[in-house]
Amino acid sequence: MAFEIHRGTNISHWLSQSSARGEERRRWFTREDVERIASMGLDHVRLPVDEEQLWDEHGRRDPEAFELLGNALEWCAEAGLRVVVDLHILRTHHFNDRQAPRLFTDPDEATRFAGLWRDLSDFLRAWDVSHVAYELLNEPVARDPERWHAVASVAFSAIREVEPRRTIVLGSNWFNSTEQFGVLRVPDDPHCILTFHYYKPMFITHYRASWWPGGRYGGRVRYPGRPVPEEELEGLSDEDRRLVEAANAPYDRGVMASEIALPVRVAREHGMRLYCGEFGVYYRTPREYRLAWYRDLLSVLREHDIAWANWDYKGEGFGIVTAEGQPTDIAEVLLAV
Repeated sequence: MAFEIHRGTNISHWLSQSSARGEERRRWFTREDVERIASMGLDHVRLPVDEEQLWDEHGRRDPEAFELLGNALEWCAEAGLRVVVDLHILRTHHFNDRQAPRLFTDPDEATRFAGLWRDLSDFLRAWDVSHVAYELLNEPVARDPERWHAVASVAFSAIREVEPRRTIVLGSNWFNSTEQFGVLRVPDDPHCILTFHYYKPMFITHYRASWWPGGRYGGRVRYPGRPVPEEELEGLSDEDRRLVEAANAPYDRGVMASEIALPVRVAREHGMRLYCGEFGVYYRTPREYRLAWYRDLLSVLREHDIAWANWDYKGEGFGIVTAEGQPTDIAEVLLAV
């Protein structure tokens, strides 16, 4: 039976991007969450995991983290949910490091990266290939895409040596961008899914988000159209004006469709399935524009039969439920599709 997915959500800030340990970590994602996700009509979760959570600096497994990972996979199997296990952050690679992640500059790191996947495979292969897939790396940021392709090839081959039928999810370079699909080196493999992420335009999806430079802009925004209205530019400093103007092209459903057309074409040329593994709009964006953006993107994904997982399941920033498990307004528009 093939690994088949359509609609899902990301389980963020649990085994990835979190300092929580012990009971706090255990409570963040439970069997109850899995049952809630299944009841919403979603068919899979994307499960980010970080190297520093799963292994110590000597490559030894963290028993508690692997126990939690195994629990989640069992709960999902019982609930009929499939799982994409996503190696999200490495000690040698973080998606926000745009300079020179060591994964792409030290030849030994490609071998070590493949070793992490060998160990993960040794643990995960207990779950059927129809239930669990492996995503090699979240949002690679190699200065030269060929460096990412070379590193990915080593890990891909390491998995194939022991699991010839496991579905492997492979993303494009530079934040899994749609533009990079033009140079993506696609393997000749029947058990591969291609993935991209979509967060454009940033002044809508990350409005007033503290972790990116444009988040300091707090004036009016709108969607569809030019995200920052022309009249808002007049009161900005020269630096902020340059920042806005560099990312203020008009956006609407047509622009989304034109940007996603390249991944669609590449996937079709290779006879592969396509997956939008992350997308979302930060909660500070006015509700009217936030929901309009979701509706437009989801309609494009539906038109091309692209599987998706929104960012993310739980939390106040992007979540479809609050930290207390109550549905947000995002859930309604996602689940209407």
